[in-house]
Amino acid sequence: MTSCTILELLDIDLKEHNKLQLSCIAGRSGLSNKITSSKISRPGLPLSGFFESFAANAVQIFGHGEQSYLDMLEENNDYSNIERLFSYGVPCCIFTHNYTPSERFVEIAEEAGTPLLKTTLISSDFSRHIYQLLDELFAPTQTIHGVFVEVYGIGVLITGDSGVGKSETALELIERGHRLISDDTVKLRNISSSFLVGSGESPMLAHHMEIRGIGIINLANIFGVGAIRDRKQVQLLVHLEEWDSSKNYDRVGEENMKASFLGIDIPKLEIPVKPGRNIPIIIETAARNERLKQLGYHSAKEFDQSVLKWFETESAKKMYYINEENTN
Repeated sequence: MTSCTILELLDIDLKEHNKLQLSCIAGRSGLSNKITSSKISRPGLPLSGFFESFAANAVQIFGHGEQSYLDMLEENNDYSNIERLFSYGVPCCIFTHNYTPSERFVEIAEEAGTPLLKTTLISSDFSRHIYQLLDELFAPTQTIHGVFVEVYGIGVLITGDSGVGKSETALELIERGHRLISDDTVKLRNISSSFLVGSGESPMLAHHMEIRGIGIINLANIFGVGAIRDRKQVQLLVHLEEWDSSKNYDRVGEENMKASFLGIDIPKLEIPVKPGRNIPIIIETAARNERLKQLGYHSAKEFDQSVLKWFETESAKKMYYINEENTN
């Protein structure tokens, strides 16, 4: 998303169970103002008259410090810097600690067409929540063809050619108690250049699935709301492909293949599909193994170390017996 109106921000807050606890107290004519940046601004310096590097396109947060400075300005009947601040066309002003600005401040905001919002949250809590929300809204996105499921708490993105069995595999995983995030199209977001979050391209369609021979089914209606979720971090990519007898597939687990989306690497597995292979069980095992890796245990490396120790033991035995024979 390249921009977000103040009205959309309020709507998102309602859908997120009023996490920001926002309410509009003035400037409703400016609810169509657009937020074009994920940054937030604390306008203490501009209120004192320093407007160099002022982030005018950011949401303006008025905490305890700004509110105290406003009270001082208004006691001195000095509104020049306040009027100058609104002349920059800021998208909105949000007051924390349930603070209500003065009538004159409201008049200036109304004249500028700038919405005034307030929240009962303290500044630190509100700043953390809104930064997280805006960071997700303005995150770089990419839509790919695949199925996204949560298996044992691991977000598993399943890709492959059309008809290889992605949806049927996901259906079996859901039958086993795992959860679907999206079928057919998955929207990826790069959050703070740190991790990927996957969701459905459309919230209205994400939890529907196309099964050849049956048609479109609604997973929530058939399996219950416990079988779905809206979003999840992408932690493992499983690529399904038709079995190729000429190809050497990883049999030890030390290849450490990666897939890159939006500049972020995630572990990748290539799983060949052929009659008789139980793909859902393989994916469950892969998810368990990925959890172990995150906890610091790497099965392939452990096996490698065990083999090395065994060779060292066998070599030591041979050297001992050779030395004994030479001595005798």
